[in-house]
Amino acid sequence: MFTTFWAQSDAIGRGVALLMLAMSVSAWALILWKTWLLRRARKGLQRAVPAFWSAAGVNEGRTALQNFDTERLLLPLLDAATAETRTATLDASAKRESRLTRRLRDALHAVLAKLQFGQVMLASIGATAPFVGLFGTVWGIYHALVSISAAGNITIEKISGPVGEALIMTAAGLAVAIPAVLAYNIFGKLVAACEADLEGFAHDLRELLDNDA
Repeated sequence: MFTTFWAQSDAIGRGVALLMLAMSVSAWALILWKTWLLRRARKGLQRAVPAFWSAAGVNEGRTALQNFDTERLLLPLLDAATAETRTATLDASAKRESRLTRRLRDALHAVLAKLQFGQVMLASIGATAPFVGLFGTVWGIYHALVSISAAGNITIEKISGPVGEALIMTAAGLAVAIPAVLAYNIFGKLVAACEADLEGFAHDLRELLDNDA
């Protein structure tokens, strides 16, 4: 059926079909990559955080993070908190507590941006794919009706075939959108769980280093 639809479509219909294909490939590439990333991230956090707090000191804790923090989510926080402060700067003139808070906040935002990468694309694909498919169906029906009317002798048999073939674009839109929406919701929950662990670690690390001052 799709072969027949492709053969009978014009440039716009084929363009919509190619767009749907690109959206599907992009969505599944993101789904596979983020599944792998978030699985490693969750496993790394569950192992790295206890290992850090079980270490004898900050240097030993850094070594523990290097061994277990596979996706490098916690190390940027530690590096930001323990970075040397350059003299004669606004950073140096701030209170140590404020400096730690700002550095950890900036590092946390960078780490979360890594975890959240692709979420906007999944949401966009899930929201727009059904409408792109519907547009492809409407355009396919219009193109088929114009062709049939130009040939004359319009019958229900001649209309039902092209219309049925055009409906495949609506089904394709749903087939692209549903996995993207499901993945977006699942990944959002996993990212939120990682974010809670990272915020907790950043808070505890700030308290530790602030008390050591």
